[in-house]
Amino acid sequence: MAVNLSKGQKISLEKEAGGALTKVTMGLGWDAVKSKGLFGFGSKSETVDLDASCVMFDEANNPVDVVWFRQLKSKDGSVVHTGDNRTGAGDGDDEQIIVDLSRVPPTVKSLVFTVNSFTGQSFAQVQNAFCRILNASDNKEIARYDLSVQGSHTAQIMSKVYRHNGEWKMHAIGENGSGRTIEDLVSQIKAHL
Repeated sequence: MAVNLSKGQKISLEKEAGGALTKVTMGLGWDAVKSKGLFGFGSKSETVDLDASCVMFDEANNPVDVVWFRQLKSKDGSVVHTGDNRTGAGDGDDEQIIVDLSRVPPTVKSLVFTVNSFTGQSFAQVQNAFCRILNASDNKEIARYDLSVQGSHTAQIMSKVYRHNGEWKMHAIGENGSGRTIEDLVSQIKAHL
């Protein structure tokens, strides 16, 4: 059964998965808030383009590589973004980033996952937003973090997957930020490393 994380909570991914992990998937899902029409008729939702990204950091907390909609694969091939969803339409994960933990270079200490509103809308226009970590070998959910804290922010530093004493752990950061792309967030991330 998946752990529902709260802001600041840390877990051992391997313990929650019930054994060693070699590959995980970070899924991001969201819906646009529906506006109500006159007398409840004619409701509509505006398109909101959220983007999932992953920044890889070394021991000195310097960014080594970034995976996002403009670079769908890390240089070493250990992290792969499955593609850009520009609407949030549909159920389940709207964007996914797959991490082959066994191929992440030993010089990489942490992977930080973020979400940005590329179209610039605030999270006040987003609902049902979440990120989750799945065991990619069986697609079972390990942990889930609710991102539906509506507000004026346009980005969020969702979580960090990091090495600690020979195992992979996850920290639900949940820190609001601002920026349309991951490039706008890198300096904001450093406070959470």
